[in-house]
Formats: sequence, C-alpha cells, structure tokens
Amino acid sequence: MTGIIEVRGVVKDYPLGKLTVRALHGIDLVIERGEFTTIAGPSGSGKTTLLNLIGCVDVPTQGDVAFDGVVTSTLSDKDLTRLRLEKLGFIFQSFNLVPVLTVFQNVELPLLLRGGIDAPERARRVEKIIERVGLGKYLKHRPNELSGGQRQRVAIARALVSNPKLVLADEPTANLDSVTGASILELMKELNQQEGTTFVFSTHDQAVMNLASRIVRVLDGRIVDHGEKRAPLNQSSATAAAAH
Repeated sequence: MTGIIEVRGVVKDYPLGKLTVRALHGIDLVIERGEFTTIAGPSGSGKTTLLNLIGCVDVPTQGDVAFDGVVTSTLSDKDLTRLRLEKLGFIFQSFNLVPVLTVFQNVELPLLLRGGIDAPERARRVEKIIERVGLGKYLKHRPNELSGGQRQRVAIARALVSNPKLVLADEPTANLDSVTGASILELMKELNQQEGTTFVFSTHDQAVMNLASRIVRVLDGRIVDHGEKRAPLNQSSATAAAAH
C-alpha cells in the first residue's frame, strides 16, 4: 500500500557560517492513511525538521517527499500552496493565532485563503468545527480572552476546518498543563478514529506517545526505530502512565 506520506532518502543541511550542519541523515519513512503517529526524540534530534519537510514548508537537500503518491518537489509554488490549504492542517505549540481576529475569524482564515467557498458555507463549516472542539460559546472572543487550552482548541479547529487528509502537530501539548493537554489529545484521538484523519506529531511528551498507534524514534537526525503498529493506551491509562 502506498502511504499518504513517503519520505525517501531525505537529507537536510543548514548553512551555519562557513559550516554546514546536517539535520537529517538519509531518512526513509512511510506514514499510512489513518495513522496516529508520533515522531519522538529529544530537542535537536531533527523531529521538527522532518515534520516541516512532510508539511511542505521546507525542502530536502537530497531525497524526496511524496504526498498521496506525488513527489512534492515536482509541484509549482502555486500547487504547493494549494496542497497546504486543502489537504494539510498544522497545529503549532505556540498556537499561531491572529490576535486581532475573533475565534470565528481565526478558524475561517484557511477557507478565505483557499477561496471558492461562499460565506454561508464558510460559516456552516466554521461553526460546526468550533462546536466540535467545545468552543461554541466563544465565537466572538479574541485569543487574549482565552486560556491556553482554549487557544489550542482554536488552533485545532483551524487545522481541521478544511477537512485535511493529514494533520501535523509540532509539540502540541508543550505549553499546556497535563490535564488540559490530556483533553486536547483525547479530542484529536476522537477525530482520528471518527473522521479517519491522519495525525503525525513531533514530541517528547510521554502522554502523546502513550496515545500513539506508532512511535517513530529519531536521534541525531536519524530514525533509530520505525515503531511497530500497536493498540494505544486508553486515555485514563495514558494519563496514569505519563504521571509515572
């Protein structure tokens, strides 16, 4: 089976003055449709770099990244933008919400950028996903009026409003307390199971790893364990395991 994401022989170098720093060393990875996968490793291991390459916000120095069987380096800038707007969702640890926009407007933004969707349909989609993440009473609130957990829920709604095939989450629980983080993870797990959305996380949070159906471990820019598909812990077990 062809994965939704295929990473083949990917190398990523960054110039640092007169030196070149190699962040990734010949990465090979396949993500199947419907996976709830964690890319785990310590800070500086290369997991965020790998996530950025999968998400088409960076390009490899060598090797290929394919999305739905299409090598992304063959796409024009316009096609890459379209892919990111229509098929990918991003959840960042810093939320990346627009401070002057309301919850409704922040979630609506990807649909406005995408174009071709009239205002009534945009409103229907936005209100539906905001209700889905439990923020129906906060449509007109701005980010500074929300808690960290609520802002992360807005970020999740924004990532999902376009019905993406793949959601990438970079340390999504890093700025949340353990209880709020657990509820956010459970929400994403429900969406994965009910909607079939593929989720890929970068993290070193044990609670995220406990809920994953596969853990890919990265160290010093190399995959050291591709992980076996497994039955994840349920939420109560995952929370208890993370506490230890």
